[in-house]
Amino acid sequence: MLGRGKADSSIKKRDPSEFEERLSRWRRHIHANPELSFEETETTAFIAGELEKLGLTPRGFKLGTGLWCDIPAADDAPAKDVVALRADIDALPMSEASGESFSSEAEGVSHSCGHDGHTAMLLGAAELLVADPPPRPVRLIFQPAEETMPGGAKTCVEEGVVKGVDRILALHCDPHRKVGEVGVTAGPITSSNAKIGVHVHSDGGHTARPHETQDTVHALAQIVMGLGGVIDRRTDPRSGTVLTWGSVNAGGSAPNVIPDSGELWGTLRSADRDVWATIEPIVREAIEHLAALYEIRAEVDYIQGVPPVVNDADCAELAAQAVESVLGSEGVGSADQSSGGEDFAWYTEEIPGVYLRLGVSDGESEETDLHHPGFVLDERALAHGARIFDAFARLHRAE
Repeated sequence: MLGRGKADSSIKKRDPSEFEERLSRWRRHIHANPELSFEETETTAFIAGELEKLGLTPRGFKLGTGLWCDIPAADDAPAKDVVALRADIDALPMSEASGESFSSEAEGVSHSCGHDGHTAMLLGAAELLVADPPPRPVRLIFQPAEETMPGGAKTCVEEGVVKGVDRILALHCDPHRKVGEVGVTAGPITSSNAKIGVHVHSDGGHTARPHETQDTVHALAQIVMGLGGVIDRRTDPRSGTVLTWGSVNAGGSAPNVIPDSGELWGTLRSADRDVWATIEPIVREAIEHLAALYEIRAEVDYIQGVPPVVNDADCAELAAQAVESVLGSEGVGSADQSSGGEDFAWYTEEIPGVYLRLGVSDGESEETDLHHPGFVLDERALAHGARIFDAFARLHRAE
């Protein structure tokens, strides 16, 4: 457990016009000092310090980084349900080329996915909720290691962070959406993400006599082309299931030598939760049979990733109301399902939740995607995110 701070008596007296400046300052500090998954020690300490200034009692996770914190309801609060708000705090193992004056000071590490912004927004929501206590208890989750697989959220859930919680909200920066617009949808919004490794072995031999040995290169090629066809015929085409290979290595060094080993690595994603849960045996069986046709020995690493995030319909309706209360009806946009994975799914496996896409583009600069070294966000979006978090915590779910 981290310490409890003494509340800053000036919280309720602070000039609202300074709110955006504090959000920017928090975000820039975190941005300049990024830390990788499960290494977010200083980030965790910084968040804890800011929460303690609000008089809150942050609690660390057993895994060593990240924290959660409860904000009590107002004394006369009528509601007994509990709402959780989540931000991810880790950075990516990639260099930054944004040109910002507060760019990463850590070589090869950067917040090129906007998690620094998410963290600042949730700190801002904490300030708003302390200044005007909510009508129900609120749990803030500053989660580590979203950028790993199967994700830090899984461990946080296993530690019981959503036990007793009724619903949860998260949002993510969307650089393809303008500031002032938020994507809200019910149903699936992200895809599952599993990693597949295939390792093949043979005796190797001369390329002039492939019939006298086992051709690892040809077998790898057949697996690359064949597995996708098997998946296409063994899964519902409406499931949005996509296999993509990102690495092929046969280990050869000469054009006239068949190497004795090789490997493939790729990802398998699906928009359908049932496919995520059941497709592994199909993949293993297909690879083994494809390799066996060429008398190749194949070993399969199937690393199960996150399930799809499926937004609860009631939570999505509340989120739309929260966005409208902050940005007006024109701020509520639609959101298509992404083929990317997101470990927020581990929360929605346990309790109803909703995941939003927050516009962070200024609408004028050249767009840069997430996980791009040049990614930038318009800091006007920080206050929007903080106020949407706050608004969602105050809304009542229809019975």
